Amino acid sequence: MIVNSLRKLEYRGYDSSGIATLHNGNINEVKCEGRVDVLEKNLNKSNLVGNVGIGHVRWATHGIPSTLNAHPHSSENVSVVHNGIIENSTLLKKFLIKKGHVFKSQTDTEVITHLVTEYLKKNDLKNSIIKMLKRLHGSFALGII
Repeated sequence: MIVNSLRKLEYRGYDSSGIATLHNGNINEVKCEGRVDVLEKNLNKSNLVGNVGIGHVRWATHGIPSTLNAHPHSSENVSVVHNGIIENSTLLKKFLIKKGHVFKSQTDTEVITHLVTEYLKKNDLKNSIIKMLKRLHGSFALGII
């Protein structure tokens, strides 16, 4: 179902794609550079399970086209897809690195994942998302599981 939805978005352009699912409280993901067809082949080789999921077809604004920069960006308990631009991502990334977070990608999206993960240390998911949204500057749409 998610793959079929991603196919309908390919007309907008793409450089990478990915899917994350939630299963027994754990986030699992499959990402790749290239078309949704490549993602589907990788999904067929994986053991991705879950009854809740999100997907994304990316057109790069931050970072080069690559599997590492493909969305979703996930931690052990949060996965995020994002369209738009987080204007203060560099400042937020510096703040999070000082808190011990390690970044894998060059994207502004990964900042969102780390912010929610940081706030989950002292808050529930709803309040963590509210706190994260108050920190972001820019124009964006988010999908979060």
